[in-house]
Amino acid sequence: MKNNYSDRENIISVKRYFQENMKLTIAIIVATAALAVSLLGTQASFAQTNTANTLKVSPVRTDVTIQAGETKKVQTVVTNLTKSPITVRPVENDFVSADENGTPGLILDENKYAPTHSLKRFMTPLADVTIPGGQAKVVDVEISVPEDAQPGGYYGAVRFAPTSPDDGGQVNLSASVASLILLTVPGDVVEKLDLTEFNIQQNGKSSGYFTSSNDLQAAFRFQNKGGIQLGPFGKITVKQGNKVVYEADFNNKDQRDMVLTDSARRWEVPLKNIGSFGNYTVSATFTYGKSNQTVEVTRSFWVVPQIAIIAAVVILILLIALIAGGIWLVVRNRKKRVLRSHNRRSGGLKKL
Repeated sequence: MKNNYSDRENIISVKRYFQENMKLTIAIIVATAALAVSLLGTQASFAQTNTANTLKVSPVRTDVTIQAGETKKVQTVVTNLTKSPITVRPVENDFVSADENGTPGLILDENKYAPTHSLKRFMTPLADVTIPGGQAKVVDVEISVPEDAQPGGYYGAVRFAPTSPDDGGQVNLSASVASLILLTVPGDVVEKLDLTEFNIQQNGKSSGYFTSSNDLQAAFRFQNKGGIQLGPFGKITVKQGNKVVYEADFNNKDQRDMVLTDSARRWEVPLKNIGSFGNYTVSATFTYGKSNQTVEVTRSFWVVPQIAIIAAVVILILLIALIAGGIWLVVRNRKKRVLRSHNRRSGGLKKL
């Protein structure tokens, strides 16, 4: 009977302890939520500026296919944006990939060629052209591919730079405009594109956990290990569970962004319609080349808002404190019971 009474006493004490502290716990959680809501961020806006030039060229890029041993002309339109006549000098250059963002790196030295995939070697030199003010002229760029040219991709550019008669016909390279030419020589060529990275990023940082869904993007990198330029395209899908929340086409256009040979290129695709909380899965299917080779990849990530993290930490700390307090209360009551029992036994012995 004594043991049953003591156990009931422990249960009542623990229950009373938790009831007394539950109100405090709820109050702290509510206060934490209010504080987190008050700390919402703001969005920034950015302004863009445009710069004017004296010349305009179109198209900016031309993709052309020429069989080995054949000659073709590529038309480029140069427009004089000023009111006065301008004499421009066409300058032919090779170009390579300058970085992994698709920026062309022109080889400006007229005596140098690209180490591989040089188009400049196939281009016929061009004469100066005079363009009246506010008018345009068509310039034919002649490309002759040797019979022994290897199948694959070749890359060059034609720049148009104003000349200065007062300086003996010197060109003003700072005001030049360029038209890129990507040549394909058909034949047996290796097409190999490797997806070397695929991550979910926010503000340039990759992670699997984010505190908000703002500015999320799928960031990926392709490396071209083949002999010809390749333009991957495909679809990116975002799911929450089995529900599709967002889909986006990638590089699905007539003139696709290319990965040049012996280079790599990165892309970022914004992810939209992402909620403020949950687990999401990003699936991407990419296709490239004449044989439609495919690359598939899947990544998962969590969006857990800061308010939820703070609340979870607070609740965890409170639960630990409540459990520790309950254990301490049980231990204290047990010690008291043992002490009372010991005192009663000691009193009985004295009477004897």
